Amino acid sequence: MNRSLRLRPGHNRLRTGAVVGLLLVTAVWGATFLVVKDATVGMPVFSFLTWRFAIAAVVMAAFRPSVVRRLDRGTLGRGAAAGFLLGVAFILQTLGLQHTSAAVSGFLTGLFVVLTPLLAWLLFRQRLSPLTWTAALTATAGLALITLSGASFGSGEALTLLCAVCFALHLLALGRWSPGRDAYAFTVVQLATAALMCLIGTVPHGVRIPHGAGAWTAVLVTAVLASAFAYMVQTWAQKHVTATQAAVILTMEPVFAGLFAVLAGGERLTLSTLAGGALVVTAMFLVEVPGSTSGTSAADEPSAGSGAARPQGGEAQSNPQLWAKETS
Repeated sequence: MNRSLRLRPGHNRLRTGAVVGLLLVTAVWGATFLVVKDATVGMPVFSFLTWRFAIAAVVMAAFRPSVVRRLDRGTLGRGAAAGFLLGVAFILQTLGLQHTSAAVSGFLTGLFVVLTPLLAWLLFRQRLSPLTWTAALTATAGLALITLSGASFGSGEALTLLCAVCFALHLLALGRWSPGRDAYAFTVVQLATAALMCLIGTVPHGVRIPHGAGAWTAVLVTAVLASAFAYMVQTWAQKHVTATQAAVILTMEPVFAGLFAVLAGGERLTLSTLAGGALVVTAMFLVEVPGSTSGTSAADEPSAGSGAARPQGGEAQSNPQLWAKETS
C-alpha cells in the first residue's frame, strides 16, 4: 500500500506567503547593505552587531512582554541553540573579513546554499532529488558571478567557510525546531543569544557606543528591520517551506543588494552581475518546481508540518486540516 501526502489549499496559501516573506527579508537585508557598510567604517563590527541584536531583542520583548513571561523550557533551549549558531556565524564572518576581501567573503558565505542540503543529508539522512541539487548548485554559480573576483584560500577563507556551515546549520535548526512554537518568542531568544555572542567578541576593547545620527540610524534600522522583523519572518516562514527551499530563496539577497546599490548608491552593474542574478532567479524557479524534493513529499525534509521536524508536536499535529492523506 502506497501512501502519498497532499497539501490542501490552505497550506498552499501559507507556503506562498512564506516564500513572499522570505523574499521580503532578502530585500530588507539587501537594502541595508549600504547602511551597514557606511556604519562599520567608523565603528567596530563587533560593537555594531552587539547593539544591533541587543536592541532588536529588547524592542521585541518590550512590544510583547507577555511572550517573554510565558517562555517554556523547550523554546528557551532550542531558541538559544539557534541563536548561538546565528551569533557564531556572524562572529566567524567578521573575523574572516579581517583576512579576506568582502567579495570572497560574500561568495563563501553564500555556499550555505549547497551546505544546507548536504548537511540535511549527513545529519538527517534527507534524500534530495537531482532537481534540488541542481537548484542549489545553480544558485551558488550565480553567487560566484555576482561577488567573486579572484580567490585564494587562507585563514580568512577558512573562517568564512565555517561561517557558511553555521548559517546552514541555523537554517536546518529553524526547520526542525520552529514548527509548533511561537515564532515571536523563538525570535526574541535567538536575537538575545546572538547579542551575547557578539558581546563576547567585544571583550578585547569593550563595547563602543555609536556616535552621531548616522551611526544610530544604521543601528536602529538594522536592529528593527534587518534583525527583529527579518528573523521573525524567517522563523515563521520555515514552518511552511523546507530548509533547502529557504536557503535558495535567501540567495536573492545579493540580487537585491545590487539593485539597491544601483538605485541608492549610484553603482553600475556589470554583465557578470546581471548573469549571476539571472542564475539565482533560475535556481528559485527550480526549487519551486513540484517534485523538487525526494520521497513522498517535501515533509521528509525538516520543515513545517513534518513529523521529522517537530520534537514536541508540530504544525500538522496542531492544525490537522492542513494535511490530507490518501492511500491507494
